[in-house]
Amino acid sequence: MARKTGSHAEITGPRIRAAALRLFARHGYAAVSMRQIASEVGVQAGALYTYTPDKQALLFDLMRVHMENLLESWAAEAVFGDPWERLEGFTRFHVRYHLDRPDEVFISYMELRNLDTDNFRAVEALRRRYEMQLQDILADGAKVGCFTVPDTKVATMGIIAMLTGVSTWFRDTGRLSRSDVEGIYWDMTRRSVSSRFTDLPA
Repeated sequence: MARKTGSHAEITGPRIRAAALRLFARHGYAAVSMRQIASEVGVQAGALYTYTPDKQALLFDLMRVHMENLLESWAAEAVFGDPWERLEGFTRFHVRYHLDRPDEVFISYMELRNLDTDNFRAVEALRRRYEMQLQDILADGAKVGCFTVPDTKVATMGIIAMLTGVSTWFRDTGRLSRSDVEGIYWDMTRRSVSSRFTDLPA
């Protein structure tokens, strides 16, 4: 992405990306124009091209940064121990991280179809790196007999889809706290990988 040097760019560039994030999440990528993004930021439409080549580059940048930050955050918080401990750590991390980023989550899943081929491949590669974190946990648990998982790849996709869905309905003003939600999702996750509930950890 093109960058303008100087302190003004350090302010305007992030404002453009924040405006694009809000508008893409609210209206959808296809319905948002560069003129709308410029208006949201309070600059002339032509000024946007000092900071980004085009709308596609903005979308790709938002998705790429989201996935890179997700991977970096998990690397910093990853839980070590037996498969149950690692699975609980991943579950709680994923729920907690995504609750704070509903717009990024929406765009990352709903706007993949609007990426061009090269950008799609780059984002998909980052997504696979993250998915492999969970897939490795499930594979290790299945190997030592902790988990009953007929297909670790399918289980990975199912669990991530379930956990990510929390960002579509949770509200801080609701009856459940974030801690409550983490616990509920952990209970559902652990039950999904065990055929006998008596085998579940306390």
